Amino acid sequence: MNHNSPVSHRTSPQQELLPGVYLPHAGPPTSEERLHAALLYARRPPGPGTVPQQAPRAVGGETVLPYEEAMITGLAALTLHGFASAPSLLSLDRIDVLVPRTRRLRSTGFARIVRSAALPRPQERTGVHVAPVPRALADAAEQLSDAGTVRRLLTEAVQGGHCEPVAVVRELEQARLLTRPYVADAVESLVAEGRAVAEDRLFRMVREFGLPDPVWNVELRLPGGPHLGGVDAYWPDQAVAVELDMRTVPEAGWSEYVRRREHLEQLGITVVHVTPRKLREGADQQATVVRTALMAAVDREPAAYVVVLPR
Repeated sequence: MNHNSPVSHRTSPQQELLPGVYLPHAGPPTSEERLHAALLYARRPPGPGTVPQQAPRAVGGETVLPYEEAMITGLAALTLHGFASAPSLLSLDRIDVLVPRTRRLRSTGFARIVRSAALPRPQERTGVHVAPVPRALADAAEQLSDAGTVRRLLTEAVQGGHCEPVAVVRELEQARLLTRPYVADAVESLVAEGRAVAEDRLFRMVREFGLPDPVWNVELRLPGGPHLGGVDAYWPDQAVAVELDMRTVPEAGWSEYVRRREHLEQLGITVVHVTPRKLREGADQQATVVRTALMAAVDREPAAYVVVLPR
């Protein structure tokens, strides 16, 4: 499709997909044409335009994508991110487009305008700007009322390695969606799924990088004394523990975690704090941290005796 010629000069068949956005051929638009039309409408160019074949262009040696002030979000974005549980683009009645709050636009036709005071950094999928998965999930959940669909999307986000639970919960909280019971229930499942995935990554890290086998998911306590808290992996001979940080809000519970860690370290137990993201993006580095702690145990004073119980 050529979009360099004025609309008034075209002799080929044309149809208006959205206000001021024309398709220069007969027949229904493709899913790609609908995406570009929604983005072109959201940009609100000075005059009418056609749906272009978009491609990155080089500016000053850097690649600049079109539609810089708008990005696809919601279900369409999740489809572009490769979500199997998201519907096909052609089956969507509307395509959500995220724009700055200051833009004066109305939702019309198949383009639904979603405004935000702060736009996330877009990602590129099939030549268009797409909102990151956490933001796209929040915008999709805003429009969905089916608990099963919301649960499947959130689960796939974590299970498929698209993002971490903390990022999703942060977006849902900012969108004030956690007050909806079906969203809150889905988040509970999301957190549980996130822990299962993180535990599996921790297990694979120990095996793939040749670390000694620990005891898994145990509770520590002093003999005849109070519980010291649970850890995800523990090496009794070296008194080294690994704890997964599964907090969905970064600040929540931090003081309690620090108190427990300091108590364990006063007893001579080394605590390695690991986040799911660190395991996903740098398992080798985390394995090195654990191995270093295990090797350093020979130079430390013996730790206090603690009872190890199943958690």
